[in-house]
Amino acid sequence: MVWTALGAFLVINAMLLSASLLVFAERRVSAFIQNRPGPNRVGPLGLLQPFADVLKFVLKEDVQPAQSNKFIHSMAPVVMVVIAMTTAALIPFAEGVVVADLNVGVIMLLALTSISVYGVTLAGWSSNSKFSLLGGLRSAAQMVSYELSMGLAVISVVLIAGSLNFMEIVEHQNSGGALLGWNAVRNPIGCLIFIVTAFAETNRAPFDLPEAEEELVAGYHTEYSGMKFGMFFLAEYVNWFIASFFIVTLFFGGYLVPFEPQLIALFPALEGSTLLALLQFGSLMLKVGFFAFLFIWVRWTFPRFKYNQLMKVGWKYLLPISLANAILIALGVVLFGAVGL
Repeated sequence: MVWTALGAFLVINAMLLSASLLVFAERRVSAFIQNRPGPNRVGPLGLLQPFADVLKFVLKEDVQPAQSNKFIHSMAPVVMVVIAMTTAALIPFAEGVVVADLNVGVIMLLALTSISVYGVTLAGWSSNSKFSLLGGLRSAAQMVSYELSMGLAVISVVLIAGSLNFMEIVEHQNSGGALLGWNAVRNPIGCLIFIVTAFAETNRAPFDLPEAEEELVAGYHTEYSGMKFGMFFLAEYVNWFIASFFIVTLFFGGYLVPFEPQLIALFPALEGSTLLALLQFGSLMLKVGFFAFLFIWVRWTFPRFKYNQLMKVGWKYLLPISLANAILIALGVVLFGAVGL
């Protein structure tokens, strides 16, 4: 219990720090894309800018609408942050290094991500604002629509690995030799669907309809200020960082070092060593860093969907394709015992 509590403490603080770094990274990358300097005044190279933003949120006045439901209005951002932090406990960072090694880890992930819609919806409803309410309703419809396709993409991975445990799903991707065991190679359609739905589930552009500044002021957090708004901000960044972790874990070998079996064959002393664990952690973070960059790149490259286009993509295209893919994977597993699609 002590080690679990210590692991949870370290993971939570790592997520808080990573959110600050991601804010800085997004500002600098977006500035580069738009040919401007970006934050470069507070601290060396502007590295302290995110911490200055946190201080600003702490010192700003917390304004609540007079006719809002004050309890739910205050609870909604807490729900978002708690769920975002809880999902981090399921991530395997190296072989045997995970806060909660659950046999039903995949089901827990889907359960937690489905609960996050309540935080957004309650925030929209409790604010007693038409803009907030529309943002909350949009988010509920969007998350429900894309969760189906995401769940089917995850099911296709579970069928291949034969397990709901994230550690076992990662280790199963070590069986193909080199990079051929990765589920992104065996199941490319499921991989693409999961990445697209991860953008939608985290409300990142081009799926950021619940916020849609041009239409809804700021969507579900229009009536939030001070640290409550900061908590929504934190939850958004932690969510897409964790989404990057699960993209890598499910489809890109997780913590596995590329060509790890060959490396251990050359250096047998590496197996089970601390050095191998550090290499695995470094491999995981490099992969996650790439997908975190992808989230930023897509946001500042593609325009936002219209709402009817958002629903059309989810229901007319992603859902049938993900269902057909899951059925094909299941047939492949039953008939051939393995999938090399």
